[in-house]
Amino acid sequence: MTRLNRFLRSAAIAGVLSGLAFGAAAEEVTLRAISAFPKPLYFSQSFQNFVDMVNERGKGVIRIDYIGGPEMFPPNQQVDAVRRGVVDMQYGPATYYLGKMPEADAWVGMTVSAAEARENGGFAIMQKAFSEKLNVELLAHADTGFNFHIYTLKEPKKLEDGSLDLDGLKIRSQPIYKGFFEGMGIIPVSVPVPDVYTGLERGTFDGSGWPILAIKDLSWDKFLRFRIDPGFFNSDLAVVMNTAKWEGLSEEAKTILTEVSAEYEKSSTAAIEATIEATDKQVRDEGMTVITLEGAAREKFLDAAYDSAWNRMKESGTPNYEELRKDYYSR
Repeated sequence: MTRLNRFLRSAAIAGVLSGLAFGAAAEEVTLRAISAFPKPLYFSQSFQNFVDMVNERGKGVIRIDYIGGPEMFPPNQQVDAVRRGVVDMQYGPATYYLGKMPEADAWVGMTVSAAEARENGGFAIMQKAFSEKLNVELLAHADTGFNFHIYTLKEPKKLEDGSLDLDGLKIRSQPIYKGFFEGMGIIPVSVPVPDVYTGLERGTFDGSGWPILAIKDLSWDKFLRFRIDPGFFNSDLAVVMNTAKWEGLSEEAKTILTEVSAEYEKSSTAAIEATIEATDKQVRDEGMTVITLEGAAREKFLDAAYDSAWNRMKESGTPNYEELRKDYYSR
């Protein structure tokens, strides 16, 4: 055998071995994922739990590489990054895209569990909405079971009927409760999360809407000394994936993601319940005053909140309104 032939034969063998090695390595698919929140925040830690669950269950088949948060893409542009395939997966609020997908308000105004919505068909309608209107695959409705609250720097005045006088207060808001706030005479103030601490410190506004979760993570409780109960609304947090990437997965990988997503919905809700209980006790012990509305004042407050979400969806003209209200709302 000539030297040239020996070289070609060696090269061919090396190429075959290289191809086999590459094929073995390529069996495990890696997805690049981002979150709408900074990694230290409670919500991003919850998403990390989902990542860990998939990586444990999917060894040798599929894994997720959680590469960052809003420092990579602005939160309201992250789903577009998933749609374009810049990243493969994202965890964040669905209501950032209300203009394109008014169905997100079904999650805002929901009073059932995520598990119940999977069983009654509501989740399937939401999957279709995510696919048709945002061009992404919906995997999970995460961290349900918490409510939002109104927090204030100073104690609001109580009226004779048991309700509160919030007229004229400037409260940090976001799109999902802007209409609700305006209906109560509150002046909604749009402030990015990183700037809220400074605004509260300087008294630029009078309070903020926020869930009990992460109120201490952000240290806002240092200034927000009054909380209005009951809480209102629910989680609009979604885990979504690039459609082409999803369709290219093996059936085994799809099964792993689907099963873990359903399990994560339940486990994240259970974790939230425990965290809410612990955080509520802590802020009360540290001097936060909780103002609890009762009776007719309570019902009027809750009706105003939930009606604002469902009416907004109805006014959008989506044909999914009636079915989503039936599947997600039971007040």
